[in-house]
Amino acid sequence: MAAVADVPLNVVILGPPGAGKGTQAERFARDHGIPKVSTGDILREAVTAGTALGRQVKALMDRGDLVSDDLMIGIVEERLARSDARSGFVLDGFPRTVEQARALDELLAKRGPVVVVEVQVPDEELVRRVRSRRICSKCGRLVSAFGSDGAAERCSYCGGELVARSDDAESVVRDRLKVYWRATRPMIAFYSQRPTYRAVDGAQAPERVREAVVEAVAAAIGRPVAGLKHGQAAQPESKA
Repeated sequence: MAAVADVPLNVVILGPPGAGKGTQAERFARDHGIPKVSTGDILREAVTAGTALGRQVKALMDRGDLVSDDLMIGIVEERLARSDARSGFVLDGFPRTVEQARALDELLAKRGPVVVVEVQVPDEELVRRVRSRRICSKCGRLVSAFGSDGAAERCSYCGGELVARSDDAESVVRDRLKVYWRATRPMIAFYSQRPTYRAVDGAQAPERVREAVVEAVAAAIGRPVAGLKHGQAAQPESKA
């Protein structure tokens, strides 16, 4: 059954690198009983499993080519056709272009509106966040270098040494942001005139952002927040 009985929750969460959109997408999906669909996760799993899709994607990456719109659209179409997405879904990492956004509209023509939530964070705050990230050399967890007690040198989960990632250098982060805005601004303009588009302040504490995302979705579909929170969760897709 849908998280809200007669209104599928078709949600797209947008945001630049470091905005926390992946975390918020995962939380919203878990809280409302719908799957989080991350194209990045799908591609990585396919490559690791060595599937036909994975081999195709790996060949593209080995050549330094980008995954085409057609391929990405096909991946999303296949995933959203599964039974666990009938009640809705949260998309993270798709769409990335106006062409992909238009294709998503076509895929969902009979499945209700798309609610688009943009997590907005100033670029300087994004740079600060990403530069403060560390990865555990032992367990691979990605954490902040700064906790309540100041700078941290060891992973709080396993005690491994925390090290900076080479791709978290400030120059790399700023380049990634330039690429993001160049590709994404036209898509935000495409969505922003719709009544189902909302922007939330992502510079707040994560729990407050979580609440803001729920409120934004509720406002976009014209349902109270309580209506979203108290609906019956969708059942996970059967693997039988």
